[in-house]
Amino acid sequence: MSGLKMKSIQPRKQRKILYNAPLHKKRKWVSSHLAENLLLKYDKRSVSVITGDEIQVMRGSFKGHKDKVSLVNVKKQVVEVEGITTVKADGKKIPKPLHASNLLITKLNLTDRWRRQKLERGLSETTKKEIEKEAEVQIKEQEEEQKIAEEILKEEEQEIPEKIVEEETSEEKTEPAEKTPAKELEKSVKSEEKPKPKITEEKTDKKEQPKPKKTETKPKTEEKPTGKKTGTSKKKIGKKTSSKPKEKKEEGKA
Repeated sequence: MSGLKMKSIQPRKQRKILYNAPLHKKRKWVSSHLAENLLLKYDKRSVSVITGDEIQVMRGSFKGHKDKVSLVNVKKQVVEVEGITTVKADGKKIPKPLHASNLLITKLNLTDRWRRQKLERGLSETTKKEIEKEAEVQIKEQEEEQKIAEEILKEEEQEIPEKIVEEETSEEKTEPAEKTPAKELEKSVKSEEKPKPKITEEKTDKKEQPKPKKTETKPKTEEKPTGKKTGTSKKKIGKKTSSKPKEKKEEGKA
């Protein structure tokens, strides 16, 4: 990594420096080597990677893959390349992050004027003119790509209302055929709704039925005086038993 000076030899401290470093330092560390033709042209060994650079993968399972850089994550110090994806457990494809040290820059994106100024430092005027010409060509290509993308978006936006109109017209055509069965359904519903009052009458009858049950419970209260009579009968029986010994005494006297 260019511009990286480690004070310690211990790996744990080196990893801590890389993790806790500020973004302006991490941005310099996300850099890749230049191809031989670019190395001789710009007189530099490595350059920080940006979106739009054409690269070649030098290590890993995607070795030899050539495509453009789609995203640079400075915080995680990782680069995403078009066409390099991984499959998740649910079957969804996502871009696979790669480390910038495993890439080789084959073509630089010169649309950024700040990058051009850095590359032109210490170079001859002829090389500077070549860089400016190449930048103009790339800017025109970028503008054309943007126009094509805008046209595609406009076409898609126009197709959406057309589809909606087609769906509405198809629904209107199908409505007359659906009207006849709808009327029949309404008639059947009305015919089914007519016997409903009978159900209400039955419900009212059911509600009225519990009332006589309450009146039936009243005779139960009348049974209480019967218990009193039984009690009096017991007392009378007791008196009769008390009269028997008197008769016996009278017989003994005789």
